[in-house]
Amino acid sequence: MKQKDIAALLDEPACAHNQKEKSGCSKAKPGATAGGCTFDGAQIAMLPIGDVAHIVHGSIACAGNSWDNRGTRSSGPTLYKIGMTTDLTEQDIIMGRGEKRLFHSIKQAIDSYQPAAVFVYNTCVPALTGDDMVAVCKDAQTRWGTPVVPIDAAGFYGAKNLGSRIAGEAMVKYVCGTREPDPLPEGIEREGFKIHDICLIGEYNIAGELWRVLPLFDELGLRVLCTLSGDGRFREVQTMHRSEVNMMVCSRALVNVARKLQDTYGTPWFEGSFYGVRDVSQALRDVARILGDPDLSARVEAVIAREEARANAALEPWRQRLQGRKVLLYTGGVKSWSVISALQDLGMTVVASGTRKSTEDDKARIRELMGEDAVMLEEGNPRTLIDMVNAQGIDILIAGGRNMYTALKARIPFLDINQEREFGYSGYAGMEELAKQLCLTIESPVWEAVRRPAPWARAVIAELAADAAPVVAVNEAESIAVESSHA
Repeated sequence: MKQKDIAALLDEPACAHNQKEKSGCSKAKPGATAGGCTFDGAQIAMLPIGDVAHIVHGSIACAGNSWDNRGTRSSGPTLYKIGMTTDLTEQDIIMGRGEKRLFHSIKQAIDSYQPAAVFVYNTCVPALTGDDMVAVCKDAQTRWGTPVVPIDAAGFYGAKNLGSRIAGEAMVKYVCGTREPDPLPEGIEREGFKIHDICLIGEYNIAGELWRVLPLFDELGLRVLCTLSGDGRFREVQTMHRSEVNMMVCSRALVNVARKLQDTYGTPWFEGSFYGVRDVSQALRDVARILGDPDLSARVEAVIAREEARANAALEPWRQRLQGRKVLLYTGGVKSWSVISALQDLGMTVVASGTRKSTEDDKARIRELMGEDAVMLEEGNPRTLIDMVNAQGIDILIAGGRNMYTALKARIPFLDINQEREFGYSGYAGMEELAKQLCLTIESPVWEAVRRPAPWARAVIAELAADAAPVVAVNEAESIAVESSHA
């Protein structure tokens, strides 16, 4: 990828950073990829498309383990779980065999799995040696008739967010607009019930969260043409240009997709969240507002009234148990504010929120929810997190998997909120699941047990206390005598 193309992606007009300064998103600095490189971000963003063969063009170390590495779920194909790589070795690099290996790898993937398409991810080594990945993909597509999409996201280009944008750029450039949506079945539309086509961008179906909100869209007459990319299919991505409104779901990393679809096809978009009762209702209202369908707006209000009543009744017992509990939320991006709203719905107090990957808009929403004095943690090393837990009397740490062992070693209740989790918290029903998991974690008897001295240490503590008792008595007697002499 050319330097000017990377600069254009970093200077994304729809990104909130551009509202603060002209420099756009920060450029790569030494060590910037420690939290995930460009390749990592690109693969994570597109891997949930289930019927595509995802080939990593590079050394075996870049491929890693693709099986369930993000926690995304598929209702059908599981091809995305099979890790594929060209496995470049030193001999391939020295002899210039990188392009040849890629060409044969594409053929092998097509012959073995008959995928809907092949996505090829570039990595550092072939980018440095100058492999013409785009030309190879074009030749392979012509040869075998299967779409082959190049995603030039070498790790040294920058951080994860840049990789997600590069992957999104590839979808808009090579995939969107190459197929028309399937026609609606007869009898679906009727007087006062028009079907509208929408797309969800940045929804990855972690732990099946997408499936908690799809029934609401079906009931309202909203056909989800494509989810980029949770439980997605290649043929769905091809039809994104026909969407009437796009919802950016908790991921500003793919904001360039929403903006380019708006610029090219005139599709309006908005940012929303499916975490928390209030945010789910607001997202449904925003869709209806943008579409401008009065009948849809009436249906939305009816569904919201029913679902909020049902959710509030189900959450009341949990709210009584969670009321006033203090939370330290250390996550990034849009979850830094969207999860705050969900926790406040449960009556909990968020003492501080992490903002390492948050935009200026995210920070503004945190202040709106927590007040101007909100504590925002740019860096959350273990010592900082533990000190804040002890100083503020925090009941639970909610963070990503990398912070789990910090919490457990410090005997702090911990709940995973990132992609490794096993439970989905989106939608109205997801709030009850979130409340249940919070109670199970905070009220677990294990915390009282691990905080007590070990059985073999109790005798030693009792013996030390007994030895110290006479000394304490002597000190008290001396203190009394001194006070009497002063009197």
